[in-house]
Amino acid sequence: MKSFLVTGNARCEPLSRLPTLDPADFRQAVAREVAAGARLSALFAHPASRGSFRLIAVLRDPAQGLLRLTSCRVEGSYPALTPECPSAHWFERDLAERWGLAPEGHPWLKPIRFGPAEPQALLAGPRPACGDADFFRVEGEEVHEVGVGPVHAGVIEPGHFRFQCHGEEVLHLEISLGYQHRGVERALSAGPNLRSLHLAETLAGDTTIGHATAYCQALEALAGCRLPPRALAIRGIALELERVANHIGDLGALAGDVGFLPTASWCGRLRGDALNLTASLCGSRFGRGLVRPGGVGFDLDEALAAELIERLATLEREARGACRPLWRTPSVVARFEGTGTLDRQRAAEIGLVGPAARACGIAEDVRRDLPSGIYRFVQVPVATWHTGDVFARAYVRWLEVERSLAFVGEQLRALPAGPMREPLAPVAPSSLTVSLVEGWRGEICHALLTGPEGRFRRYSVVDPSFHNWFGLALALRGEPISDFPLCNKSFNLSYCGHDL
Repeated sequence: MKSFLVTGNARCEPLSRLPTLDPADFRQAVAREVAAGARLSALFAHPASRGSFRLIAVLRDPAQGLLRLTSCRVEGSYPALTPECPSAHWFERDLAERWGLAPEGHPWLKPIRFGPAEPQALLAGPRPACGDADFFRVEGEEVHEVGVGPVHAGVIEPGHFRFQCHGEEVLHLEISLGYQHRGVERALSAGPNLRSLHLAETLAGDTTIGHATAYCQALEALAGCRLPPRALAIRGIALELERVANHIGDLGALAGDVGFLPTASWCGRLRGDALNLTASLCGSRFGRGLVRPGGVGFDLDEALAAELIERLATLEREARGACRPLWRTPSVVARFEGTGTLDRQRAAEIGLVGPAARACGIAEDVRRDLPSGIYRFVQVPVATWHTGDVFARAYVRWLEVERSLAFVGEQLRALPAGPMREPLAPVAPSSLTVSLVEGWRGEICHALLTGPEGRFRRYSVVDPSFHNWFGLALALRGEPISDFPLCNKSFNLSYCGHDL
């Protein structure tokens, strides 16, 4: 019997082709593939019968450009993957919290979202309140504890950070999330309906285009829909503009954190200019209503394309003027270099994705490794650095801004003619698909199973922040606690994208 269903990005497969292994064989197969270089994109449970669950793993093989899917049947407990596959650590905590499935041998089993249990979960009794957990503590002379949040200064989302410190040095950081839990996956599993796309667009507001594209790709794969080239190009333009806006905003925030006001003040305005380019496409600065199943909801004529090209050139020129001083100012570089360092091996072990991973020298990008949409025809060069510190995370963002701006300009100049949308056929019954998109924070994964009637039976979402929050915790070890704001901004992770 084959251990894996081998498929591609956003490809429809009959659910009957998904192998069901013994739990021990499942653990061994997943650990073997991860050790060989595959990445764990998703690990989720689906109720099979009363008291029985199907555990499904999605592995991304960047070298081969393939997805490998496998499953096992579990009842109550199963041998934990985490001891051999650390990137499963966060997933298995989620499985235990939501479904009551106990990964035997997991080193640190506690809630990560504090949401309600699923209706068919093997759990009884009251649920702990958000943040109500036993925190890891370090004992010793001159060791002290610092709690930050969940309410923070400024208009940001809630999350709690608990530091164990010896003097100024951070020995351990524990991150407690869940304050933004909305039950989005459960709501999506009732689809497809009129609310489904709205839920996808609001999974993480600053990643509207990324999540909407992942949702639509999954739906289109299940419906066997081939998008017209014009729609693919407009989606690609919107996705890269979303990347540009957020990266420029992050560079300005990092500059502000070290008191470098020229870049901080300039990037705040430039982020608005990038958002306004998206607003010119669809009327929403965040891209709401643009990406639609079967294509896009808005078109652009020659006059608007010419205007956008002109405004893009201005944005590119001013972004260079705003950001280049960061790399040429010794006081800024000295503050960035060597701060919050995460080495390549550790980053790969915990499954880091996106710019944070590429800053550690991990040259992986869904746009190149498992391309979909416009990226099957046009490549965006992958930007990497090697030092794994705040400087690297900032510089990779700047490299991506340059390359995304060039990509958007090319697409606007060569926009294909033709329709912008195709009608969708009914969704295939008893099928599954996995849709990956390289959002601005990294890999977005939407895994979708349908039932015999063609309705969504299980919808699993993995935002890139789900992979990366633990990376922030590790980057703070051995750092002075005063470096936390700078390290935190260099990752800039989503609370609501994690909490779902």
